[in-house]
Amino acid sequence: MNQALHPGTGTAWAALGADPALLDRVTYGGAPGGLPARTPVMDLARSSVAVCSLAAAELAAARTGGPVPRVRVDDGAVTAAFLSDRLVRLDGQAWSTFAPLSRFWRAADGWVRTHANYPHHRGRLLDALALPPDAGADAVAEVIAGRRATDVEDTVYAAGGLAVAARDARQWAEHEQGALVAKHPLLTLERIGDAPPRRPGGGPGSGGRPLPCAGLRVLDLTRVLAGPVATRTLALLGADVLRIDAPQLPESQEAHNDTGMGKRSATLDLGDRHGDRQVFEELLSGADVVVLGYRPGGLDRFGLTPEELVARRPGLVVAQLSAWGRYGPWGERRGFDSLVQVATGIAALEGGAPGDPDGPGPLGALPAQALDHGTGYLLAAAVLRALTEQHRAGGSTVARLALAQTAHWLVHGLVTAPGGGTAPGGAAFDAERRTAVRDSPMGRLRYALSPVGYEGGPADWARPPGLWGTDAPGWLRA
Repeated sequence: MNQALHPGTGTAWAALGADPALLDRVTYGGAPGGLPARTPVMDLARSSVAVCSLAAAELAAARTGGPVPRVRVDDGAVTAAFLSDRLVRLDGQAWSTFAPLSRFWRAADGWVRTHANYPHHRGRLLDALALPPDAGADAVAEVIAGRRATDVEDTVYAAGGLAVAARDARQWAEHEQGALVAKHPLLTLERIGDAPPRRPGGGPGSGGRPLPCAGLRVLDLTRVLAGPVATRTLALLGADVLRIDAPQLPESQEAHNDTGMGKRSATLDLGDRHGDRQVFEELLSGADVVVLGYRPGGLDRFGLTPEELVARRPGLVVAQLSAWGRYGPWGERRGFDSLVQVATGIAALEGGAPGDPDGPGPLGALPAQALDHGTGYLLAAAVLRALTEQHRAGGSTVARLALAQTAHWLVHGLVTAPGGGTAPGGAAFDAERRTAVRDSPMGRLRYALSPVGYEGGPADWARPPGLWGTDAPGWLRA
């Protein structure tokens, strides 16, 4: 396969502000068909992994002074990575990724999708619907069935929960938030301050070459999937990644088994001004990258805007991830991949015929949480490109991405390539070839290998995930 068949890679690489001549370093292979869909999901997956791999190769070359290594994107590895949350096993046990109240519901005039995987989101959903804390699916269904879909959406969001009315692509385009998303690029990289170049040392990768992120320190303030996929990738490439969570917002260990590869995990209460907050500031003083994945504005009270972070740590790369974009009427709303699919018309495009017994009428879903995974690899690529530019010319940079912007790219920006997995019924996917097994503190862990790589690059993470929140909040020694 050549670049002419994969224009999505060129589009994403251009959005990263990179040299188009480097696209010739990328080749493609592997059996297609692993992510069958009506939208060009495989093109999105391939392109996001390709630019992430190429950005890693470019940074590796910048640090060694040599040529940019070649990159090969393998469809089987890409498919496994986009299904990593479904392939992960601990002592043979799978992870159930969705809770009973995270699903589609029939409303009086359409459909609603809710997200209630976390206990606090479940509680807010039930409060918004005036239901008791122990209410089950039947009670929720009865209440939603008697209300308009957008009324449920507004009521639940006002209560701090998560619910989205299903829209088709035309309805989303006419919505104020959808119209604004369409005017924004896939991603942005912006220099927001001056600083001298930072050129850390680092250990070797395979073949004696230094890993592109070796010696770099990443503060990971993300949750769920897209942000953790990005920081998991930076850990693969040699970064010391320390995930920080609030102790009052525990994470699923099952989720961490998938996205915690290569990282360490600690908890800090940033509201504790004389204790944990000081520890965080000490961590920030030694960080090279900060990745923010919470609801826009949710961490501002702690002085964690890009401008404030850069003022305290010049030369920092800050990456911001949101669901809907940091603008418009939904700019401060929470969101997840499944909800973005429903709001932006993807669920309608992926749906079967009305009355399909296997799904909620005309609505469907992508074969993977592809907005999360794709945005995660794009986010990692943006950080890597910013680090390359910082290595060359210094400065402080902020990268901004949104699941809704990735969704717009999927629906309107990607041209389906031959063999792109654009219809159901693709070739069988062999997961075993793309997974590995190792011991971890929790037990025997099976996990998907990373699709990100280049000639001479790392093939696996240096360490498995540990128990969430149990590591010391400090940097490893250089």
